[in-house]
Parts: sequence; structure tokens; C-alpha cells
Amino acid sequence: MFTGIVQGTAEIVAIQEAEAFRTHVVSLPQPLREGLELGASVAHNGVCLTVTAIDGDRVSFDLMRETLRVTNLGALVEGDHVNIERAARFGDEIGGHAMSGHVMAMAELVELDQAPNNRRLWFEVPHALGRFLFDKGYIGVDGISLTIGATRSATAAHGPRFCVDLIPETLERTILVDRVPGEKVNIEIDPQTQAIVETVERVLAARGV
Repeated sequence: MFTGIVQGTAEIVAIQEAEAFRTHVVSLPQPLREGLELGASVAHNGVCLTVTAIDGDRVSFDLMRETLRVTNLGALVEGDHVNIERAARFGDEIGGHAMSGHVMAMAELVELDQAPNNRRLWFEVPHALGRFLFDKGYIGVDGISLTIGATRSATAAHGPRFCVDLIPETLERTILVDRVPGEKVNIEIDPQTQAIVETVERVLAARGV
């Protein structure tokens, strides 16, 4: 489990490609390697990955076919950076919201509004995720726990959209500071929101509503 409170970023220093499979190696700063062991879970841009090798500050992770298909990790190249969060431990402070590290889809950054002390980003999600978007609801964007500021319904010209507002601390700590329109981010819908929406849909369907 993760909380969506990104602890820092890490550079991808090596990539090994295979058929429908990839191993990428990141350079983890010392604070993020503290107590790290083989088999540990570490979120990269919100994707839960397993540590497969540790060589000093170089830590390896395997990405299988589904991960490469659904997330933005497959588009990364050496020199890119990813948001990093170690798995939550019992007793840790949960400053964000409960996240599984199971990314559902990608969203495109379609609009960026810059202000002196914050930044508003608008994202467009696949139509199937639109029903999970609610004003002031939680959402995971590249592994960051954020609050939806506003939503826009799908139209003939575009899919469902939502915006988030970023404070300077989030911009300093995460890779969202470098995102530009046209780029894609990983999206994890709040699990509680998903459970409630899907339960209501099943009940209404059973009643023929």
C-alpha cells in the first residue's frame, strides 16, 4: 500500500529490453534506500514495482507486458526521472490517501495554467474513467495523491477532464513540474470512490433502473 506522498525522484540510469519485458535501473538516493531489500515494493510514477537487484545506489525493477501497455513507464528513456514512494509501513502517517500502486490508465495533460505560487493542470482521461471523477475527490496522478479541483464532462470534441492545483512543495518534490501539454501521466482512481460507484451501478442495474 502507498499513500501518494512522493518522497523524491530518481533517475533512470539503465534500461534492458526484452520481448514484451523491460528491466529498468534507477539511481536511488541514500534516504530512499534505507532498509531496502530484494522483493520490496517501490512505486514509480504510481506503479507498484518489485526490487529485483541492488548494486550500491543502482536498484533494478522488472516491468512486464501489462505494465508497459497501461502506464507511461514504457516510454521512459535513460536520463528520465520518476516519482518514488516506498511502501507504507504500519504506524506511518498517512498524509495522502490509500493507494494500491495499480494504475488504471493514462491521462493526457491538455491545459496548464501558471500562477505566481501554484499551477493548475487539466487532464483528459479515457471515457470509462469519467464516472469516477468528482469535485474534491481524491485521485492519484503519477503516484501523487491529489484533490480534484473541478471536472468537465465529455463532449463530442474531447473526453472527460479534471484539474488539480499544485502547491510549490509538490512542484519541487515531483516530476509534475516538468510536465507539458501532450504528455501522459499515470492515473489511479481512488479505490473507495471506485467501489462506491461500481456498487451503486450494480444495484441500479439489478433494479432495472
